[in-house]
Amino acid sequence: MTPNVTPIEALLARQSVGIKHLTDPGPDDAALAQLAQAALRAPDHGGLVPFRFAVVRGDARTRLAELFATAAREAGKDEAGARLDAERAARAPVTLAVIARVDLGHTLVPAHEQWACVGGAITNVLNAAHALGYGGKMLSGAKVRHPAIQQAFCGHGETLVGWIALGTPAGSPSRGHDKPEALSVMRDW
Repeated sequence: MTPNVTPIEALLARQSVGIKHLTDPGPDDAALAQLAQAALRAPDHGGLVPFRFAVVRGDARTRLAELFATAAREAGKDEAGARLDAERAARAPVTLAVIARVDLGHTLVPAHEQWACVGGAITNVLNAAHALGYGGKMLSGAKVRHPAIQQAFCGHGETLVGWIALGTPAGSPSRGHDKPEALSVMRDW
């Protein structure tokens, strides 16, 4: 975090940083441990921890690129499109596959609360990465439903939610997405 910046200022300054703006280094083992600790601070009724992350870095980036290229071809993309998808998969220094483990039959914690925990974990990872000086972005799309990609990341009863691309910001989009006025999402009842 930048010196003399309060935690709330840092939080309000966070924005998604796309893969074309990420360079080495990505988070190391110590930083990844802090990101995991932040994820575990998400609201989690029942302490179910309905998520996990698979770290893609080093040679694993090439394997992910091959999976993305295969999925692109099977979706009807030509070789140029498949190469582009492969390049995007391998570009981020570190990618975290986000895997949900939602227990649909849990007697105490309904599925929507478990999904809220997964979303909170994603947000906490992105905020912690920003606080540590890294940039990141949550990515998903049709590839999360591709059978070979699901099989590569998921066990029984798990759902691939998407990927968090992480690295050192080399640049930034000129502006974040337009957001509504803050109080438009907060009303008295």
